Amino acid sequence: MSKALPLRRQIDEAVALLRDRGVGIPRVGIILGTGLGVLAERIEPEVVVPYCEIPHFPISTVEGHAGELLFGHLAGVAVVVLKGRVHFYEGYSMQQVAFPVRVIRGLGARELIISSAVGGLNPLFRPGEIVLVTDHINLMGDNPLIGSNDETLGPRFPDMSEPYCREHLKLTERLAVDEKIPMRKGVFVGVAGPNLETAAEYRFLRQIGADVVGMSLIPENLAAVHGGLRTLAFAIITDSCLPDALEPVDIQKILRTAAEAEPKLSRLVERVVEELPEE
Repeated sequence: MSKALPLRRQIDEAVALLRDRGVGIPRVGIILGTGLGVLAERIEPEVVVPYCEIPHFPISTVEGHAGELLFGHLAGVAVVVLKGRVHFYEGYSMQQVAFPVRVIRGLGARELIISSAVGGLNPLFRPGEIVLVTDHINLMGDNPLIGSNDETLGPRFPDMSEPYCREHLKLTERLAVDEKIPMRKGVFVGVAGPNLETAAEYRFLRQIGADVVGMSLIPENLAAVHGGLRTLAFAIITDSCLPDALEPVDIQKILRTAAEAEPKLSRLVERVVEELPEE
């Protein structure tokens, strides 16, 4: 993403290209994290655009992130889907990490659903379980809202009393029961990465109230809240981060665990999109 142009103009140029490619006005934006790209197969696709063809769009360098924007319909609802994301640890600025959310808002979306693979800190949580994120702790050391503020994108001091839409949380809990999908609720803590944490760090993160830990989600949430998008976030636990029982992490095992849980999360997200209340 170029630093020479104002953020507003960068967004407008990205949106203009997508409009030219046939991307319509979505109601919901969806960000698919590590190993969760199969949800895109449930969507009736109309347009697919590689990130590398979108002006100012950051390009993912991480395994498991396809790097495509897809526009279509899920459960009859217009959606724009990011198949893969970029991370702060890849060397991008926080503003670049959050840029795709800015574009989702610029396309006209009113809701944002984020998914992410995480490590489990809560000893009651197990790999393969879905966690509905109810709150977060930002320990990433940066924030995409730092710098000059464009009031057309959001307020200078966005309120964070409801980072994840309470109405959507209640709806998701009800639908998980209806679909008989086991689901945890918990607090996400974001860290910069890319290294995994030490046992002492995991112990600290648990002590400050976190249930799961990851290296994404928070910059996207901050940009979404700033822009007035009602946000919902899911995490799939891919490994246990218990300080007294740590084992070396295997990325292929993480991808397999995420893929095994994906059908349940896909079904739940589809039901949520279908049941979202009209404004």
